[in-house]
Amino acid sequence: MMGGEGLTRATEIAILNANYIANRLDPHFPVLYRNAKGRVAHECIVDPRALKTTSGVTVDDIAKTPDRLRLPCAHHEFPGAGHADDRTDRIESKAELDRFCDAMIAIRSEIAEIEKTAAGRSRPRPLRHAPHTVHDIADDAWSRAYSRAEGCSP
Repeated sequence: MMGGEGLTRATEIAILNANYIANRLDPHFPVLYRNAKGRVAHECIVDPRALKTTSGVTVDDIAKTPDRLRLPCAHHEFPGAGHADDRTDRIESKAELDRFCDAMIAIRSEIAEIEKTAAGRSRPRPLRHAPHTVHDIADDAWSRAYSRAEGCSP
């Protein structure tokens, strides 16, 4: 339906967006599959597997948070177990890409706090127990070990 020119343009945008995401996230997460010039193809794949050892946080925990924030959620477990493959690269405006990257950077900051102490790993965290549904948020009997505000805010 897009024709040759449309497909070419969509591919160019996907590559541009994926590289924008890769450059924003690289200081926070290892980015896989870069070429000799440090560029990625049409998607940005991060490898958070080491975080499970250092913090107990899994790729599934990370992937749930952008969804909780109503951001385009990263696909995970592709192309290999434990990798996070973002699919925001093809369809989103720069503002949405920035919201996604900001959320991922905030997630990494929360993980860094967990990594600081052994107690951080054992303490229940919103990141590990996300998503918090509207019923969780509105329930009078909040029974989590962290505050409702901490559990429901980015």
